[in-house]
Amino acid sequence: MPFDSPDLRAVAASLRELPPPDAAASAHSAELVALIRAAVDEAGGVIGFDRFMQLALYAPGLGYYSAGSRKFGESGDFVTAPELSPLFSRCVARQCEQVLRRLDGGEMLEFGAGSGAMAADILLERDRRAPLPQRYLILEVSADLRQRQQQTLQQRAPQLAARAVWLERPPVEFSGVVLANEVLDAMPVHRLRVHDGALRELGVCWREEGFAWRVLDTATPAAVERLQQIMAQSPLPEGYETEVNLAAEGWVRGLAGWLRRGMALLFDYGFPQREFYHPQRGGGTLMCHYRHRAHPDPLILAGLQDITAHVDFTAVAEAALAAGLGVAGFANQANFLLGSGLLELADAGGDTRAQLEAAAQMKRLLLPGEMGELFKVLALTRGVAGPWNGFAVRDDRGRL
Repeated sequence: MPFDSPDLRAVAASLRELPPPDAAASAHSAELVALIRAAVDEAGGVIGFDRFMQLALYAPGLGYYSAGSRKFGESGDFVTAPELSPLFSRCVARQCEQVLRRLDGGEMLEFGAGSGAMAADILLERDRRAPLPQRYLILEVSADLRQRQQQTLQQRAPQLAARAVWLERPPVEFSGVVLANEVLDAMPVHRLRVHDGALRELGVCWREEGFAWRVLDTATPAAVERLQQIMAQSPLPEGYETEVNLAAEGWVRGLAGWLRRGMALLFDYGFPQREFYHPQRGGGTLMCHYRHRAHPDPLILAGLQDITAHVDFTAVAEAALAAGLGVAGFANQANFLLGSGLLELADAGGDTRAQLEAAAQMKRLLLPGEMGELFKVLALTRGVAGPWNGFAVRDDRGRL
């Protein structure tokens, strides 16, 4: 299917429409800019984009996910599916229940739990239907978000909040269900460009007016090798820019090291590899989110905006298989939710107002123009066999 090239005039207009940060936010951003500039100077005037993205998002106390600004919900920068509707998490809970029953028990572990909405709704749903896991583990790198998650659980599920346990690092071994909702897209990526038929890696330097792109003298071998494999199958045009997420593949290999039995459910926006590296997707997939406005410039508003890249689900699945995990299912969000009982959960009986609210929420969760098609669900397993309800409507593993 064709993909439109970015309209540079539209991009420039979108940047002009971004609301200016207040004085406190500007001062915070200036501190992070100074830290990144120091890293650039120390590296001889340029750093890889992956290093820039790491600092912009995760620099202690200053990065977007490490600082205290509100990120999720209507008053933040974007809304995720768990904040949009409890129906999403209730469906996830039903798939988790099926896995845990086949394991005869186990725990749950959520990576990057955001506002804590999914944790609260999953615990509440499992309390209604099935025995609760002894612990609901949360691995969260942000102290600010950890505090917000604790508050959410106390407010929405106070009788269950004691089951939540926060971790600073992955467990040594684990049996149960692992959840990662919009985690892989926020991992630092390598940015590459096709130049004179060769692959060049893009880095970030400092110019008088701010951060700017610059071609690196050397490229990361693993990232170049990945794109060379792609180009051997489908040549990419001159000037083509894209991303390679080696960090996501490393994360999956780490998961395989401690997941003894169970399932990992990965929710994110992205594509199978043939679509991700389509020759007409020449501008890549980098996207930033700031006060509910999306734009493609990651080099501005340091520490104040989210920076994301879509996920190459084929690469993630291949990394899982190479590490000894099984790929148990792949579906878009709409089909996964329908298979997990969304229509049943949304039935409000004779309550007309509740039915209308549920219908509005389902529209955003299911429709192709909303979250239904772009967002995907990948299931990785070890020591537990399907079939799985979430992939009963349609399983697209053949597209990976």
